[in-house]
Amino acid sequence: MAAACSLRVYRSVLKELRHLQGSEYTQSMAYTHLREQFRNNQVTGERHCRAQREALHTSQVYLCLLESTRLHLDLHQQYHARGERGPDEVARLVGLRLPTQPGGKGWEK
Repeated sequence: MAAACSLRVYRSVLKELRHLQGSEYTQSMAYTHLREQFRNNQVTGERHCRAQREALHTSQVYLCLLESTRLHLDLHQQYHARGERGPDEVARLVGLRLPTQPGGKGWEK
C-alpha cells in the first residue's frame, strides 16, 4: 500500500516538474535530487527504512506546493494578465450580467 502511494506521489511530482520545466526536466537538479531521495528511502526486503513515512510526507507537501503554484499562476494569468476591463467584462468574470434597458417605453436613446 505504501509503495503504491509513494509511486503515485513520485509520478505526480514528476508530472509537475515536466509541466514547469518542459521536456528537458530530466537534466534539472530537482529531478536528480527527487530520484535519489525516492531510491534511498524505498523499502527493500533487506532493510526497513525508518524515514519512509517522513520522506513520503515531505514529498506530498512538495507535490502540494508545486500544484498550488501552478494553479496560482494559471489564475493570475487568467484574471490579472490584461489591463483595464469594462463593466460588462468584470460582471461576466464574477458570474453576473448587467441589466439592460427595456425598449419601447421611452427608454431608447
